[in-house]
Amino acid sequence: MTTLFDHLTEKPLADRMRPQSLTDVVGQDHLLGEKGPLRRMIASGRMSSFILWGPPGCGKTTIARILAQETNLHFASLSAVFSGVSDLRKVFQEAQNRRRMGQGTLLFVDEIHRFNRSQQDGFLPYVEDGTVILVGATTENPSFELNSALLSRAKVFVLNRLDDAALDQILAKAETLMQQPIPLDEVGKKYLKNLADGDGRYFINLIESVFQYALPDEILDQPALEQLLQKRLPNYDKDREGHYNLISALHKSLRGSDPDAGLYWLARMITAGEDMKYILRRLTRFASEDVGMADPGALVQAHCAWDSYERLGSPEGDLAVAGLVVYLATAPKSNSIESAWNEVRRVAQTTATLMPPKHILNAPTKLMADLGYNRGYQYDHDTKEGFSGQNYFPDDMPRHTFYKPVERGYEREITKRLAYWNELRQKIRKSQK
Repeated sequence: MTTLFDHLTEKPLADRMRPQSLTDVVGQDHLLGEKGPLRRMIASGRMSSFILWGPPGCGKTTIARILAQETNLHFASLSAVFSGVSDLRKVFQEAQNRRRMGQGTLLFVDEIHRFNRSQQDGFLPYVEDGTVILVGATTENPSFELNSALLSRAKVFVLNRLDDAALDQILAKAETLMQQPIPLDEVGKKYLKNLADGDGRYFINLIESVFQYALPDEILDQPALEQLLQKRLPNYDKDREGHYNLISALHKSLRGSDPDAGLYWLARMITAGEDMKYILRRLTRFASEDVGMADPGALVQAHCAWDSYERLGSPEGDLAVAGLVVYLATAPKSNSIESAWNEVRRVAQTTATLMPPKHILNAPTKLMADLGYNRGYQYDHDTKEGFSGQNYFPDDMPRHTFYKPVERGYEREITKRLAYWNELRQKIRKSQK
């Protein structure tokens, strides 16, 4: 029934634009296209539980709702943020009642990663016996946030961040609904899409704000749009997926010797409010793990940058960290120490009972001297070359080469030294035969 006040309670643009079929969903053709797995699932008539993993505003709730419609399942929805054990019990009881009446239930759980492990375990019997088809939605990596038992019973489908083409489709639909083009110039449209950062829901809210607050016949440019809209905070949570994605991007950019990309990811992390001590810990690790002996000065530079930041703070100290990023990106790279350390630890575990050779053991007592401790030891400094060539591995263990320097940076010189000593060692052994 219509009333005089209906015009005051007009539905928000986001609600009016909500897709009514899978073909209306934009940006997820890899899942919903003709050969997409979700489309095939519907066609087969055999729905199974799954997790939708993707950034905010990419269509997780909408997809779940449409799937329930397409498969004639009752749609039940919960948010892990606001729901507890009693809510779950009620939903499962109602689903069991519907099942007895011959109707299935699609249970959509938003932010499913916010349920603790025991609560997640509570889904298992109802998923296994078919009481509910579980569709969980999460913005966090399911591998970290969902327990293995639940993951083993549910497929994981990854949804894309909406690209420019998808956002253009949303804008076109909004203009059709509003029966007018959005009052923005081309630069303003591009800025609006940048602000949305792939979030379709947020993009629609921005569009609605522009339509609501632009003056009649006004075409907004970017400066005017900046005044009209509040700037969005970066999508970043220091103990969540975004945190690990950005540090991974920084680390791999440095490993790939790209100082520009390294500086960009550093700026992204600082802008998002990352703890600088965490960044410096990771950069110091990089200096020893990825630069290593190719440039032993990298570790010194890391310590100096850290010390400078501790003394100066931000923003002045940020420059020292930026300088370290450039130094590490442009330094020669070698992971020979890491490789050697991993291998030597493995060998040490399997030869843990072998004694050092007696000639390199001290003999502080007569008994130890009588047992041969320190007998035959050669003091390297007394030799002509400063190198005795003696064996320092256990007697029952063949010689291993753990450290394999690369032909880059300072390790070129180390390679020459090792080759020289190895040649001397071979000559000494031949002379002793």
